[in-house]
Order: sequence, then structure tokens, then C-alpha cells
Amino acid sequence: MMDTQVCKDEALELAAFIQSSPTPFHAVEQMTEILKREGFLPLAESERWEIHRGGRYYVTRNHSSILAFEVGNDVQDYGFQIAASHSDSPTFKVKERAEMTVKGHYTKLNTEGYGGMLCAPWFDRPLSLAGRAVVRTKDGIQERLVKIDRDLLLIPSLAIHMNRKVNEGQKFNLQEDMLPLLSARELELDTVRKLIAEELQIRPEHILGMDLFLYNRMKPSIWGLEEEFLSCPQLDDLQCAYASLKGFLKGKNPGGINVFACFDNEEVGSGTKQGAASTFLTDVLKRVNRALGKGEDDFCRAAASSFLLSCDNAHAVHPNCPQKTDEGNCAYLNEGIVIKSHAGQKYTSDGISTALFQEICRKAGVPVQYFANRSDMAGGSTLGNLAMAQMSMKAVDIGLPQLAMHSSYETSGIKDLVYLEQASEIFFRTQLLEEADGTIRMTIHE
Repeated sequence: MMDTQVCKDEALELAAFIQSSPTPFHAVEQMTEILKREGFLPLAESERWEIHRGGRYYVTRNHSSILAFEVGNDVQDYGFQIAASHSDSPTFKVKERAEMTVKGHYTKLNTEGYGGMLCAPWFDRPLSLAGRAVVRTKDGIQERLVKIDRDLLLIPSLAIHMNRKVNEGQKFNLQEDMLPLLSARELELDTVRKLIAEELQIRPEHILGMDLFLYNRMKPSIWGLEEEFLSCPQLDDLQCAYASLKGFLKGKNPGGINVFACFDNEEVGSGTKQGAASTFLTDVLKRVNRALGKGEDDFCRAAASSFLLSCDNAHAVHPNCPQKTDEGNCAYLNEGIVIKSHAGQKYTSDGISTALFQEICRKAGVPVQYFANRSDMAGGSTLGNLAMAQMSMKAVDIGLPQLAMHSSYETSGIKDLVYLEQASEIFFRTQLLEEADGTIRMTIHE
């Protein structure tokens, strides 16, 4: 029986993590701090690496993607156990020349959509700005994280009196309907730059570039008759990232190499230098292999005995629209981890990887659900197949069931978070070895 108080405590921890992670830059900073406290050492891609058995390391790219790995003490014929998630969520990015005036009175910000968001939930709620500024210092060009921690912006709805048919269906124009209001007066250009400079306590002319995004200021909420639901921003995919990180920190695999990966830009296709489709994962794993004194053949053998969990949240059955999900292959909140499959290979799951993950969940005492799209509806995609285009290995797509995916405020079940933490720990205690006849031997280390 799942302890309700434990689930609530874990949900509150996740909520605090998400509140401190309004952008991928902040999420990676939070993960970095967690890893440092656990004794992980930083590596830079631009420097030489010294990797030792029993060592724990992490490396970032663009400060918005992160890979952490732990080398077993007894690595011989080894494989990689990898859990991968993503750090980004749909939002709005502020354009370089941001200030727009309205008839000499209001000032709003010029933004553009990042990812495929549900637009309606962004209206009429407190918003603010977060991201990074690139600044000139006496030591060179540096990045500074910024999060304006106050209600600063709002996207107001148009009154029903001015659009009587709004409840019959509304198509939102991102350039005309979705721009956030900043001020009740006309402001000069570079007001945002000055605002960020004031926040960072530097001069505006020292800011050379910025990556700023809107974020939802609504606080997380645990609710329901038995307080069984968690609602907050960015559950997709920081919930999977946080749960798999906790499992990674607990799981020990003396004969293999455990890897925690969290990539940026999944919501826009992953095709960046820090995305899952980039060389980031393979670059790091090949360097680790070489640093351990192993060759290309050893790396290919390791890949054959490796396993990837592609962790990205899944659609739960909607209480008002149950017909939108497949009748048998559907998931419910608080009923377990979801294994996702797709005949067109939008997901990496196949019979072998599904069987392996089911065994891991059985060992963890965690329930499993299955998701497939209705055959007459197109579904989404995720990062697993994109990562596997760079390095092939066994892989399964999993996630936690949630409602309102890609909303600015999403909902999940508090039990499922703990289920993934438990399954991830067993996953990272598991060592696979594929023999020549195709037999896969699973060893779960205590």
C-alpha cells in the first residue's frame, strides 16, 4: 500500500523544484546543485577529462541540457543504463526588441510561441519573466540567470461583449491575441533590458544578449477529495526529470555506467546542439569509454548491452472526454507508470524493451499501464527515437499520466511520481548482458 503522506511529501518537493525552475537554464542549475551535494564533479566539454572507476561526474551543454554519470567500481564488460527526459516546456519567448505601445498608452511585450502550447490557459493569470542574460564583464562574456520574482505581466482576455461567439470556438493569433501587458503607460524601448539590468545589479549596456521567457506565477496545488492530485506548471517534463534523477542518485550499478540525461528543446523538435537529436549524448559516452582505456569495439559492445528509458509524460484519460483515448490502451492518474507504443515508431518501445521494463517494475513493486493513440488520431512524439538516431540501443518510452498536457497549469497524480522514483532506482541497479544467441541476462544489484 502506497503511503499517502510520503506521496504528498514527494509531490511538495517536486513542486518546490518546479517553482525554482521557470526555464531550462534554471532547471539545469537546480539539478547541478543537487548533483554537487551528492558528490558529483563537474566536467567541461572544452577540457580534457580524467574518468575513474567509482567516479561521479556531470557535464552541461548550453547550460540548458545536462548529462550526469556514475562509473561502476567493477566496470569490465559493461553497458549504459540511461534515463532521458527534457528540461523545456511550451511557453512564450520575448523578442529582442520587446516593447510595443498601444495608442500612446499601454505597453505590451512582443513575444512568440515556443512549442505547441494550449493558448487559453495563459489568459488572465499572473506572469513574469525568467531566463538568462549574456553580459560583458572584466573577465569576459558570462551568463547570468534571471528570474523576476513578482507578478509583472498578464495576457487579458477580450470581454465576451466584444466577441459574442467566443464560447463557440476561438482561434488565437499569437501576434494579436497573446501579447502580455506590462504597463498602463507608454514606455521607451529597452525598458526590459533596463529591468533585467536592475535585477542583476549591472549597467544596461553590459547586457549583450538575452533569452527571456514568460512563466506562470500560479503556485502549485495538491487537491482532490483525498488530496490525490498535484497541479502546477511544467509537469511535462520536469516531473519525469525530477523522479528519474532521484532514482539515479539511489541506484548503484558496480558493473555498468549509469547515466541521467535531461535535454533542452524537445518541445521544438530537439534539433539543436543541446537537443536529444544532437551529438551530446554520444560525445559524452564515447569520451567516457576512451577515458576508461577502452576502444571502439568495446563501445559497440557496450551499446548492445545498454538500455534507454525515454521519460516523457503521457496522456491520462480525460474525465469529460474519455472517447479521445484508445479504449483498452489508456492510462489513469495514480495507477502507475505508462509504457507508450506506436506502430509508426513514434515511440521506441518494442516487445523486448517493454518486457525488460515490465520486469524492472515488477521487481520494484510498481504498477504499469499502457498507452497507444486511437488509430484514427495522430499523437505526439518525444525524444527517444531522436537520441537513438545517434546511438542505437534497447529503448522504451515511458511517462507519468497527466491531464492538460501543454497547458500553463497541468495535473498529475501524487502516487505516480513515487512509482517512477522507485522504478528508476531499480532500473539503475540493473545490469544487462546480451549474449550471442539473443538471450538477455538481467542482474539487479542490491
